[in-house]
Amino acid sequence: MWAYETNFYQIYPLGFCGAPFENDGKLEHRILKVIDWIPHFKKLGVGAVLFNPVFESDTHGYNTRDYKKIDVRLGTNDDFKKVCKALHKEGIKVVLDGVFNHAGRGFFGFTDVLEKKWDSPYKDWFHISFDGNSNYNDGLWYEGWEGNYDLVKLNLRNPAVTDYLLESVKFWIDEFGIDGLRLDVAYCVDTDFLRRLRYETGNWKEDFFLMGEMIGGDYNRIMGDDLCHSTTNYECYKGMFSALNSMNLFEIVHSLLRQFGPENWTLYKGKHLLSFVDNHDVSRIASTLVNPNHLKLIYTLMFGMPGIPTVYYGSEWGTKADKSQGDPALRPCFDEPEWNELTDHIAALCKAQSGSNALNYGGFKSLVLTNRQCIFERETAEDRVLVVINADENPFHAHFDARAGRATDLITGADIDFGGGLEIPGYTSYLLQI
Repeated sequence: MWAYETNFYQIYPLGFCGAPFENDGKLEHRILKVIDWIPHFKKLGVGAVLFNPVFESDTHGYNTRDYKKIDVRLGTNDDFKKVCKALHKEGIKVVLDGVFNHAGRGFFGFTDVLEKKWDSPYKDWFHISFDGNSNYNDGLWYEGWEGNYDLVKLNLRNPAVTDYLLESVKFWIDEFGIDGLRLDVAYCVDTDFLRRLRYETGNWKEDFFLMGEMIGGDYNRIMGDDLCHSTTNYECYKGMFSALNSMNLFEIVHSLLRQFGPENWTLYKGKHLLSFVDNHDVSRIASTLVNPNHLKLIYTLMFGMPGIPTVYYGSEWGTKADKSQGDPALRPCFDEPEWNELTDHIAALCKAQSGSNALNYGGFKSLVLTNRQCIFERETAEDRVLVVINADENPFHAHFDARAGRATDLITGADIDFGGGLEIPGYTSYLLQI
């Protein structure tokens, strides 16, 4: 699977392109801006672009109106086809956000129900009672997602609904050549629908990638041979920044051992979860970390651990934003990309990960662990990499059974001798290929 050997770059298009929050109905070809950023993607080493919602919606993208039409605030279907073609020409894969649990109040089927009530052919597309009323005084009650009534829950047990959604996905593959989907709130989506989606997309396009959003619980509930290939690894997202902020690396290494360790009981050994330090729903990592010196280290940790590393647009140069400021602050528009030392570091990590069998497929074994330092091993038959983190300001001398005395740091290219142990400067990380 191609997704297991690359990194993702996540964009929230409506914010990235500076579109108004409310759908004003005015056609603007904003999505073409992505093409201008392709040189930045190439320099960074991006393997795939993950687009959050791009289809016609009421406001923020997740309240879809039309699953086959690019949002008018972003442009036309032809515009997005140009974007996908330009990305594919540079060898960059395209993954879209599949919002299948709910639609918007402006969704054509729901507007028909509001107009015709029980005479609408779409009344069974949703969870509706004509004996109640809604927050919008519609004269009917309907189920919204987690109490959000701008998000009308779809009835995924209705074959007409699932047929429509699958036809839409087939259209995206045929029209735009997409390579995969992120499934919004996949933990709410009917597993029978997930199985059908996996089966159909696999037939329509070889190596089509499905990744489901999971906030907590057992990720295997939606991930497997007939379900999603991958899920979001929120446990390690939280574990990484929490471990650094509390200077207790036992926290994140415990999670990694629990998920990927050498024992037979580990939860996700051999699986490829989506790794991230921030995204469109949470505070920027530069605002979350207490110590700015840990910014490079957390990216090394994320690229070094098992999973598919993901960079959220703007965070590669250290943009700050806190969730308390509201979602728009997390999803800004940048006139053009920036580049600094952090970006250099992440570009080196992208290059290292793309060229390392061990970082893509290796197991997880902890070699050295203190509150402020950790060294863990990623190894396959072809390749062996040691991921080294010193989160302390002071140098640290690590003693461990290394089975070799020299290595190349994949981040800097430096040749490092650790025959008598490893001397790690303060606030330093290595990816040592032996």
